[in-house]
Amino acid sequence: MSTIQRPLMRAADYEDAKRIARSGTAAERAALAQRGDMAPELLFYLAADHESDVRVAVAANGLTPPQADRLLADDADERVRVALARKIAALAPQLDPTSQDRLQRLTAETLARLVQDTAVQVRAAIADVVKDMPDAPRELIVALAHDTEIPVAGPVLELSPLLSTEDLLALVYAPPGAETIGAIARRPHLNERVSDAIAETANSPAITALLRNKSAQIRETTLDALIARASDHVEWHEPLVRRPHLSARAARALAAIVAEHLVHALSTRPDLDAATAEFLRRQVVKQVAWGSPAVPTHRSDLPLPVDAFAAAGELKARGRLTEAHVLAAADRGEVRMVAAMLARAADVALSVVERAANLRSAKGLVAICWKAGFSMRAAASVQALLGRLPPSAILTAPPGSWPLTEEEMRWHLGFLARDGVAAPRGPVPAGAQPVPG
Repeated sequence: MSTIQRPLMRAADYEDAKRIARSGTAAERAALAQRGDMAPELLFYLAADHESDVRVAVAANGLTPPQADRLLADDADERVRVALARKIAALAPQLDPTSQDRLQRLTAETLARLVQDTAVQVRAAIADVVKDMPDAPRELIVALAHDTEIPVAGPVLELSPLLSTEDLLALVYAPPGAETIGAIARRPHLNERVSDAIAETANSPAITALLRNKSAQIRETTLDALIARASDHVEWHEPLVRRPHLSARAARALAAIVAEHLVHALSTRPDLDAATAEFLRRQVVKQVAWGSPAVPTHRSDLPLPVDAFAAAGELKARGRLTEAHVLAAADRGEVRMVAAMLARAADVALSVVERAANLRSAKGLVAICWKAGFSMRAAASVQALLGRLPPSAILTAPPGSWPLTEEEMRWHLGFLARDGVAAPRGPVPAGAQPVPG
């Protein structure tokens, strides 16, 4: 309730207070409205004072009766409504709009009115008070979280313990505001499901915030997928390098795209094994010797061996073009080498692999791996590295099986082998004829 039980003023003081309320100066009336022993009826009288400073003091006073608070919720001065919002929001856990107590219902109605206020600062004042309350009304928290203005939604999205994983996922999939996802990304101890959903968006600022959130739980496969996309997002490089947990595979992949000082930072991480640290130190020496390369704008610009196709051919001639070698190259983030090895093993043109990668075709890359004689383990790694696909888009299948029929895989191989193909529209046509391997 908005009425706070405190000792009220003595009779002599009451008469003096009435005089000040009627004819005192603005400063005297404002001081009177701030008193902790003020009579509620005098506060009700001062709620209609023509001076905003007086009404602000009345709005902030916990002894002001609910009827006066309800009048002040429509005050023309935003400062009055902000002061009232902060006071009423602090009472939120106690309020029940269905209560039999008329005054409690009136206070709940006042809060509901303020939540709908057109002034952002009024709604933001409520959010600031309730943002981390464990016992705030859930419907209030959800309403604030769906606000389009980040000063209102932000504090709740970042801190409220009342928002469930399902609430957060719904907001990521259908954000009401441009900064909604970024606020969620800054939430402490964000779980893997929500991190996955943020990572799959095209919202680069939000992904940057997620990567900078060191308490956020991010799956290794999700980090791998972000690293595969990071050549187009320089702003991700430093937070990726600074992530608390980074696999050797991820560190090697990052070394191929980040600037020299970040490769050096990678090489000094205490959580990497000695072989990886030595590999990274050699990368630093190479960059110093050659000059730090410009950040690539396309994956084909990555500083990987230009004779990868010839090297893959040599491996095949020596009988060493195995799935293990492909997986090892993928672990190191060697995009060109993996593409070349895949083309050689499948006996297709390198352009076929490049086309599948550029189209981000999960089915096409799976088909090429199948033709190469590799397993779905390699196919999953290839989809993440070459296709830059997020975890939810990667095709999977139980060991010893494939997610596509043989006919479908042959169709995709034939499609990718055509000249001037564009991204396929819809499923493989019914009755499509197998394309010879």
